[in-house]
Amino acid sequence: MKILIVDDERDVEMLFRQKFRKEVRANEIELAFAFSGNEALEILGSDHPPQFVYVFSDINMPGMTGLELLDKIKIKFPEINVSMISAYGDTENYDKAIKSGAKEFFTKPIDFDILKAEIKRLSNQ
Repeated sequence: MKILIVDDERDVEMLFRQKFRKEVRANEIELAFAFSGNEALEILGSDHPPQFVYVFSDINMPGMTGLELLDKIKIKFPEINVSMISAYGDTENYDKAIKSGAKEFFTKPIDFDILKAEIKRLSNQ
């Protein structure tokens, strides 16, 4: 299962690689990273159809926000599951994300046990 993590904070890559080290080594998942919404769309558009099953995106990014990215993914690649993450657990962003088709909404710091359970559910579908 290929997962794309989108966050403008580059240290997120190291965190995800550390938390999913076992799953990556076991070839259960493959992680890719984009540091902007535009970069994420380039990566997703590079394969036809995209190989990614799951996109995990920060909401608050410069340029294209995560919510704008969510809308574009749902239009171009409706089969891809998208979950959002925010440092702020506000109901406005939550409501916008869910109404726009987000699978889940996570707040920082990320509970990786819950995220891993979500990924496992997706891989069993």
